[in-house]
Amino acid sequence: MSLNHIESKQMDKYNEFTIKSMPQPQFKPVLLMLLAFFFVVLAWTCFYTVPAESEAVVLRFGRYNSTVSSGLHFKIPLGVDSVLVVPVKRQLKQEFGFGTPGSSNPYQSSSTREWDNEKSMVTGDLNAAMVEWVIQYRIEKPEHYLFKVRNPDDTLRDASESIMREVIGDRTVDEVITIGRRDIEVSALVKLQSLVKSYEMGLIIDQVQLKKRQSSQKSPEFI
Repeated sequence: MSLNHIESKQMDKYNEFTIKSMPQPQFKPVLLMLLAFFFVVLAWTCFYTVPAESEAVVLRFGRYNSTVSSGLHFKIPLGVDSVLVVPVKRQLKQEFGFGTPGSSNPYQSSSTREWDNEKSMVTGDLNAAMVEWVIQYRIEKPEHYLFKVRNPDDTLRDASESIMREVIGDRTVDEVITIGRRDIEVSALVKLQSLVKSYEMGLIIDQVQLKKRQSSQKSPEFI
């Protein structure tokens, strides 16, 4: 056996020993921890809960997919499904010509500077009447409420004011103040329900109610 061959064998053994003795990087535990964390997050985002008074609209890739009731539900994670929760059993209201302090509904009343304009109306016998009223409503179809009409709560305010002016304009001042109040409420309710349905706003109007005190005077425009 030649000297070169012996030296080559010794060098191979030395290299093998050196490789074995060098510390190897520990990738497996870190990788397993990352995978475990990923699956935990994935499982956590697969489920969601809808409160008892609400329904949820499920969007898949940003488009309407379905509407689900209250309870625990599954969705596709990683941004495929997104969920919009809508309080369908909550009684909502809008006030016209006045406002109740501390309301949690941003659409419940307008700004104070608009109250006088909202309640100032002209009756059929050319009298000016100060009419304050309330409508009570609920969200009936969440998918329509979210996607059929832009800003449905603002649209409802505009529609309610327009209809009330129309109804008041068909009555005398005595009817507005005393004998015709119930008829005004029913007529405005029917008209508003019909308009909301035709616009597919996803709302149901439960009540239109005039405030107890209304005032009147001869309209300056017609004196």
